[in-house]
Amino acid sequence: MKNYLAKQIYQSAFFPVLFLIVIWIVFLFESTTEYNLIRFGVLPRDINGLPGILTSVFIHGGIGHIASNSIPLFVLGCMLFYFYKKIAKPVFIWLWLISGIWLWIGGRNSSEHATYHIGASTLIYAFASFLFFSGVFRRHLRLMVVSALVVFLYGSIMWGILPIKTEISWEGHLFGTIAGVLVAYNYRKEGPQRREYQWEDDDDELEESVDDYNSNTDIPTPPNNSITINFIYKEKK
Repeated sequence: MKNYLAKQIYQSAFFPVLFLIVIWIVFLFESTTEYNLIRFGVLPRDINGLPGILTSVFIHGGIGHIASNSIPLFVLGCMLFYFYKKIAKPVFIWLWLISGIWLWIGGRNSSEHATYHIGASTLIYAFASFLFFSGVFRRHLRLMVVSALVVFLYGSIMWGILPIKTEISWEGHLFGTIAGVLVAYNYRKEGPQRREYQWEDDDDELEESVDDYNSNTDIPTPPNNSITINFIYKEKK
């Protein structure tokens, strides 16, 4: 049992850890060289910004930025690959692509200077949204507990989809959240499913048999006035 659990945890953490390693390698490369990788971010509605759909998640503006993204990216990524291991990879890819494409279409871009959108927070919002709504759409008790856990741990990040701080790419957060909802709905019939217990099927069969009996059986009814009931009142002397 312990070996099985350890294997499950290892398999769930492998891809998120690998993804984080790549992010940190890119960050350390930029920090220790003279290269400025900001041009690999998403530049909305500009042909030069199309590669950023794939590369922007690896670019961060500073140590605080990458550090704040690393922990939730790891935790939510592990939850995705643990509870949805059969569909985790395609879900990951679709969340990445959809949120990036929408950000390229609908993100801010100043006419005075190029506005690049960078960071993995778009994926964080997409993961959180998928994990929450997937449990709700499936009506799966165990996965709804995961949904509640996501709200408990990261429910406050939903403020990030509002244009409160202009220096933050709230559009990336918003599009990541919407992508999570749509992908969760699209994959609601794949992966883990709610168990259907035998007694539920028995109830349906019983209702059907009763309906069939009632529809196929003529119950005789007595003719009118065929039964007479007399009430006798007697005074006590």
